[in-house]
Amino acid sequence: MTMQLADSVSLSSSEAKARAHAAAARDNLRTEPRAVRIVIITLAVSFLSVFVVLPLVVVFAQAFSRGILAYLAALAEPEALSAIKLTLLVAAISVGLNLVFGLVAAWAIAKFDFKGRTFLITLIDLPFSVSPVISGLVFVLLFGAQGYFGGWLRDHDIQVLFAVPGIALATTFVTFPFVARALIPLMQEQGTQEEEAAISLGASGLQTFFRVTLPNIKWGVLYGVLLCNARAMGEFGAVSVVSGHIRGETNTMPLLVEILYNEYQFVAAFAIASLLAMLALITLIAKTVLERHLAEGHDASDH
Repeated sequence: MTMQLADSVSLSSSEAKARAHAAAARDNLRTEPRAVRIVIITLAVSFLSVFVVLPLVVVFAQAFSRGILAYLAALAEPEALSAIKLTLLVAAISVGLNLVFGLVAAWAIAKFDFKGRTFLITLIDLPFSVSPVISGLVFVLLFGAQGYFGGWLRDHDIQVLFAVPGIALATTFVTFPFVARALIPLMQEQGTQEEEAAISLGASGLQTFFRVTLPNIKWGVLYGVLLCNARAMGEFGAVSVVSGHIRGETNTMPLLVEILYNEYQFVAAFAIASLLAMLALITLIAKTVLERHLAEGHDASDH
């Protein structure tokens, strides 16, 4: 008993020393000279102001440079309305497909061990390393008139390129890592204990997923969907290759901004751009809220 008490006392004293050293290290990090802290903060604020705040201010200033009526008139143009509708449609398709794929892929990777698991993770990350323009060209090689499936599609009167299906495919490709990458580390951290307990109590696979797994990852799902939607609505490179730039039909909002700007219709171009800027701001706010919920969930699981 005496030895156990001595061991516990020594252990508690060592833990106290470790905590004291950690606190001292944090204090040392926070006690940089005042001049150094001012320089670092100034550089950070200046960088954000030049590359983030200033562009947003310029976009909204140019959009409203001729007044609110001109701004609303630019958004009410048939071509602008068509671009907005197409952007929302393509975003809905790509986010829906990526949500299903991300849930399935994250479930398989985090909950099971199988051959090719690492290779699957590599494939999920592939769009991060491939230029969107290159991915668009791949779809041209596959579905173009001279592509691998071009003859079959032409014979069956199916239009993929220069139409909604091609734009949706290209957007889905460049955005499909977001949901999966948001969920994989979260589900790996949670482990499989709760699912195993539910199955041992007689729950089926679907019941386990909807009643145990999904409630635990709901904030991660929303986080991935948010990032996926923001990227889908702002995608330019891949969509530019496969869309054909048919005015009023296959131009999304980013493509229309470029066209209007090149035609010196600055108010209309910046009016459309302001919608994308608003999306970015909303995404930033929602991302901050979701990250807070994810951090709270992580702290609760630790305790």
